[in-house]
Amino acid sequence: MKKFIGKRILYTIAIIFILVSVIFTLLYFSPADPITIILGKPVIYLYPETETDIFVDVSVDNGEIFVTYPEKNDGWNVTATPDGKITDENGITHNYLFWEAKSAFVPNFSEGFVVKGENSVEFLQEKLRFLGMNQNEINEFIVYWLPHMISNEYNLVSFQWENYDEFAPLTIIPQPDSIQRVYMALKPLDEYIEIPEQKLESFERQGFAVVEWGGSIVE
Repeated sequence: MKKFIGKRILYTIAIIFILVSVIFTLLYFSPADPITIILGKPVIYLYPETETDIFVDVSVDNGEIFVTYPEKNDGWNVTATPDGKITDENGITHNYLFWEAKSAFVPNFSEGFVVKGENSVEFLQEKLRFLGMNQNEINEFIVYWLPHMISNEYNLVSFQWENYDEFAPLTIIPQPDSIQRVYMALKPLDEYIEIPEQKLESFERQGFAVVEWGGSIVE
């Protein structure tokens, strides 16, 4: 009887060991789920040369747009004036079109800038002006992003270009003469790191101009 009980105990221990081993293997070697990030407050400014009826739409790959203002539905149908005022279908006036999304977008950090948190304002003023944003757009960008930057010891900043265009295509009818999409990927750092400095290209507004800014934080 004692031998029988002993064998049952050993058998039970062996089964538990096998199950634990299988679970550990599955957890350790299974591919991780894609990291979901928030595409934070992309906003679209429209500057036609004359008052113009404009259709605007945006979509994201491998994600979802979960909020827009004014409501986008199948796209925005708005009227815009040269000073940037946008009137929606309900007659409400806006400074820009707002959208936000959850996605598995993976920013490219192969180049960028490492900026002390306390120097965030000066950095953003300089780079955003070089990228063709006007002071009103710069102010709104800084007001939104500064709280996410200033308290960090350092910030790794990399502006996304072709990869962002491919990931979040923007449709505008009539076609703009010039368009600038400034998308900042931000990674808080505890200490300084070396990284190749990103080469930026200046932007000049011509004709019907469109400017968009947004970004994401990668922990």
